[in-house]
Amino acid sequence: MRRVLIWRHGETEQNAAGIYQGQLDTSLSARGREQAATAAQLLAQRSPARLVASDLTRAATTAATLASASGLTVEQDRRLREIDVGRWQGLTHPEVRERFPELQAELEQGQDVRRGETGERVRDVARRMRAVFDEVVATQEQDSTVVLASHGLASRALVADVLGMDFTRLTQALVGLHNCHWAELVEHDIGWRLDAWNTGAPAATGR
Repeated sequence: MRRVLIWRHGETEQNAAGIYQGQLDTSLSARGREQAATAAQLLAQRSPARLVASDLTRAATTAATLASASGLTVEQDRRLREIDVGRWQGLTHPEVRERFPELQAELEQGQDVRRGETGERVRDVARRMRAVFDEVVATQEQDSTVVLASHGLASRALVADVLGMDFTRLTQALVGLHNCHWAELVEHDIGWRLDAWNTGAPAATGR
């Protein structure tokens, strides 16, 4: 069996403040660096064969902690970035609700709208994330583990696509990935299955 771990980055100050980051290039907070260090030790024990990360600083820095712990090299791929949230970038959740009530209402109705009017739809994110996944898996050896370091919504979009599930239904069924936690996809004869969700060290639990 082959395994792919989808790993969310550590906490940022923006995470803690409830600010939409999207593709804003933010850094890990002190807590986020601690989370990454703790999670990296656990993941290194899985002897991953490859490590691919979003090129945004918060994900790339998170991945670098695993590289240090495992001896791997971080391969950066901009297709693993978080969803582009358009005009929502840098705003708090209350600010977005106040300024974009119609978009928020459409989202709550389950519509896949462009985030922040000028950003991406979930299906756009799923398409680019899945392209990376398929390319990585195409050269992955049997009985090996690969780690993809990415972001919250982007990770959920990928998992939903690989499992053939509707993104909205998956989001309703599973809480979002905590900072520095991961999802584990395992290949079986009938396809990929979700073997674990929101796995991580207790000290890594975060927003």
